[in-house]
Amino acid sequence: MSHVKIAVFPVAGLGTRFLPATKAVPKEMLPLLDRPLIEYAVEEARDAGIEEFVFVSAPGKAALERHFSEAPELERKLEAGGKTGLLQTLARTRLPEGALSVVHQPAPLGLGHAVSLARDVVGSRPFAVLLPDDVIRAPKGCLAQMVEAHAGHGGHVLATMEVRPEEVSSYGILDVEKVSGRLATARGLVEKPQTIAAPSRLAVVGRYVLAPSVFARLAEIPPGAGGEIQLTDAINADAGEVPVAGYRFEGERFDCGSVAGYVEACLAFAMERPELAGRIRASLMRRLSAPGVQAA
Repeated sequence: MSHVKIAVFPVAGLGTRFLPATKAVPKEMLPLLDRPLIEYAVEEARDAGIEEFVFVSAPGKAALERHFSEAPELERKLEAGGKTGLLQTLARTRLPEGALSVVHQPAPLGLGHAVSLARDVVGSRPFAVLLPDDVIRAPKGCLAQMVEAHAGHGGHVLATMEVRPEEVSSYGILDVEKVSGRLATARGLVEKPQTIAAPSRLAVVGRYVLAPSVFARLAEIPPGAGGEIQLTDAINADAGEVPVAGYRFEGERFDCGSVAGYVEACLAFAMERPELAGRIRASLMRRLSAPGVQAA
């Protein structure tokens, strides 16, 4: 049984990369095929044993809460039409009564600030953080893998993946001390280093299992890069007292916070659907072979 029961979802961002689509629709509600991005993150958390869900949200994003609540009128219509399959699909989106808490981030002051706002709800328990922009396709959910690793390691466990040298300046990079299997214990993190100064190529992506001590660090640290409270700074500040490790998860990560990554995810997930794969493959082949089209 999982020892991590609560997860925080920072969902207050404006989604400016997807304007004008996100002018009225939260970016977390953008559909990856026929399910919104936020549903993939919540389902991954549920599969890892999470029972309490904390959305750090912003005004105007009530659609996120509604998605995980009952829809009586829609359900009555589906029932009247005998659409039991769709009813079952809707039932899987509902969270139990009282399982979802919402706190508001009044201004975009950074990921660390967003996480800090969940302190009163999380309390003194270990907790997970999931960034819905990062969709991870894996035979076993990324968070479930990490929770297992955290049971033996404790402290802070961060999802990591190896990136190309030219990409390290876009990520928080692990300062690796030693590697054992998929777990890389670390001295700390370096936020967006230049390639020549990067201590490794293990980049932190949007899944964390954290000790509650990080909240005290978040309350102490000054603003970092971009004038924002950085979660990596708080983890670094805690590294002398609490063990820190990167977990090299099994699976493929899609950066759905960028348009290119979102499109790539849509194609990858469509190719896994038998009713879509053939048509998508044929369409791609036809378009790639069209005159004037050059492969990157």
